Amino acid sequence: MTNETSSRESTSAGPGLTLAAVAVVQFMVSLDLSVVNVGLPEIATGLGFSAMGLTWVIHAYALSFGGLLLLGGKAADRYGRKRVLLVGLGLFGLASLVGGFAQDPGQLVAARAAQGVGAAALAPAALALLTAAFPTGKPRVRAFGVWSAMNAAGGALGVLAGGLLTEYAGWRWVMFINVPMALAALAMAWRGITDSRPARGAGRPDILGAVLATAGLGLLVFGVVRTDQYAWTSPVTLTTLAVAVALLVAFVQVERTTSREPLVRLGLFANRSVAGANAYNLLVGAAMASAFYFMSLYLQRVLGTGAAMTGLMFLPFALGVVVGSVLAIKLGYRIAPRTLMICGALLTATGFAWFSLISPDGSFAGDVLGPSLIASVGFGLCLGPVVSTATAGVAPHEAGTASGLLNSSRQIGASLGLAALGTAAEHRTGASLSPADLNAGYAVGLILSAALLVVAALIALTVLRKGGAPAEAAAVPRRTSPTHWAAGSPPRPTSGTSTR
Repeated sequence: MTNETSSRESTSAGPGLTLAAVAVVQFMVSLDLSVVNVGLPEIATGLGFSAMGLTWVIHAYALSFGGLLLLGGKAADRYGRKRVLLVGLGLFGLASLVGGFAQDPGQLVAARAAQGVGAAALAPAALALLTAAFPTGKPRVRAFGVWSAMNAAGGALGVLAGGLLTEYAGWRWVMFINVPMALAALAMAWRGITDSRPARGAGRPDILGAVLATAGLGLLVFGVVRTDQYAWTSPVTLTTLAVAVALLVAFVQVERTTSREPLVRLGLFANRSVAGANAYNLLVGAAMASAFYFMSLYLQRVLGTGAAMTGLMFLPFALGVVVGSVLAIKLGYRIAPRTLMICGALLTATGFAWFSLISPDGSFAGDVLGPSLIASVGFGLCLGPVVSTATAGVAPHEAGTASGLLNSSRQIGASLGLAALGTAAEHRTGASLSPADLNAGYAVGLILSAALLVVAALIALTVLRKGGAPAEAAAVPRRTSPTHWAAGSPPRPTSGTSTR
């Protein structure tokens, strides 16, 4: 986007209301990534989900959000950021309302998919509006400080809110809670943000590519999940996976030849930092989503903990992520991002390996608290450095695309990882619902999560280049220095994609 367009947006919008609207949006999107997890056992009971069918409550949101995120950023550039933000908020709020009234598994899964579509539209548009409203100086630093705080607060409070709402108001309120937030953000955006002209030169979004990518990934997850009914070598599974691969190959071909604006320039992956960081992030997303899922079910189905108390038990993990992120900022001035990524992945793997020692007669203090603190600090250590690495050496006009690609890889990794590890845990558990057998299945899933993080550390060690400049101690990030992500300030997005 040109500087002229950025200036026009920042002067036409009320910065205060823009910040307020974006803060609510970011809190809502971050909250929705975690608020549902604690309510999963009650959702399964209330709507009659099967063990593997329940994972689609997570898959539907992650796949549509991650698969369409880059398209959402391109659409915001072409059709106007306020317009796309309002459409995304309206869809997200409506899908949340419909999901709260769901009467069967299919209705809830469809509502979660629609939530993901809405999030894919509103998240990049909101962040692009924020960068335009606060282009430089101390106000920009403060604005992104608020944005980062809302991101962290949404994730931390999501598990607590999910537990309290599920136990005292019913699981449907983990969906209904989004409606007032979406309405508040709509009102603030409608009043406080003046619609901007689309960016000059913005091409038509590659809708076909987005559909092919999302359909291919969805079918891939579907094929893996159904291996509990159809063996890996069965004609049904082989056909499903073959069609999924064909769709993904078609996506690559479309990206190479399309006359529209491609979702991602494939040449970006020739950059070792981009390729390595996204492969690393895919595995981290797979491990984290799976571990959260297994630990939530372990606490409630094996130990018999109530939903509200389960939410409280996840708070040490959320606080540990904050501690790890602060450590990464301080260490990032002296230590290369690659080193922090390796250490963070190995530390988190250690925590998950400890988690896998859970027992049917375990306790929070003995089986959960210690592993939570170790795994969460490790996760916090690698959050900033992986974004720093993913945008290193990328041209300024593609920094936003690289950041959005990273967010997509985490969401897609979450869905693929949960499909594969959930299936492995289900095979170990079998048809039994006894605490001992459930515990054995969850333990398998947790040790596999640890293994994924070891592979992520190996990718960082072998693919990423040695060294890499530590973050500079600067108050305001320069547009051409994306390493400032490690110091807590994101690079200026130029294509409207989310950098969360």
